[in-house]
Amino acid sequence: MADEEGGEAEAEAVLELERIERQLRDLELRKMLSGKDDERNAILSVHPGAGGVDSQDWAAMLFRMYTAWAERRGFEVQTIDVQTADEAGIKSGTAIVRGPYAYGYLRAEIGVHRLVRLSPFDAAHRRHTSFASMAAYPEVDDSVEVEIDESDVRMDVFRASGPGGQHVNKSSTAVRLTHEPSGIVVSCQSERSQFRNRENAMKILKARLYALYEEERRKKQQEAEGEKLEIAWGSQIRSYVVHPYQLVKDNRTGVETSDVTAVLDGALDPFIEAYLKSTA
Repeated sequence: MADEEGGEAEAEAVLELERIERQLRDLELRKMLSGKDDERNAILSVHPGAGGVDSQDWAAMLFRMYTAWAERRGFEVQTIDVQTADEAGIKSGTAIVRGPYAYGYLRAEIGVHRLVRLSPFDAAHRRHTSFASMAAYPEVDDSVEVEIDESDVRMDVFRASGPGGQHVNKSSTAVRLTHEPSGIVVSCQSERSQFRNRENAMKILKARLYALYEEERRKKQQEAEGEKLEIAWGSQIRSYVVHPYQLVKDNRTGVETSDVTAVLDGALDPFIEAYLKSTA
């Protein structure tokens, strides 16, 4: 009986130690998240790249991966828009991730992600390489001024489709906004009312314009200081290999794991932590 109680006490002590270590690691990371927008919620967007149906399926897998990561951290995820592809996967996926430093963490994941696997859509079951991109923007509130001239925004309405759309597709409730000067297009079909979808679409448009203006400001500052700009968008930041072997490797930090399933289920913290430390 004493041995049993001792074993339980030891197991509880190990769990408590792991909890304290996680808290210390989070505190260390948050010291690195000192960017002006790092504390904000994040707007997450995923799009397929080269690779046809396989890339559309890969984009859907990435979207699920980030949703799972956010839920692991106890963050709230609000899916704003998912454009389902005809055969499989998605054409795009957008969600708002709400939680402390959500944007600070997710900016570590911005870039192109590469998948190598035996294609489930190839009759010959050959190996395919697919690409999908992830973008993140800080969600801005009313305290941040982003000027949007209503005359610059074109609104189109259409019938919602896909997950969540089956309840509202009898009328044109989905909204697509096009900001003519920048060419930014956002859409929302998650709500049952056109008004709410437009409200959410405007929120995303505001965030993307804020990110665009901030990027332009940074570029001008770097050019004035004579700094060489790093071309980050469009670069392949990580590879996920399912065949002929199992490996996820971050091209920026060298962090890797053979547990591809765990990563796709949202176990992204080692990659995020390594990147934040490398850029601190």
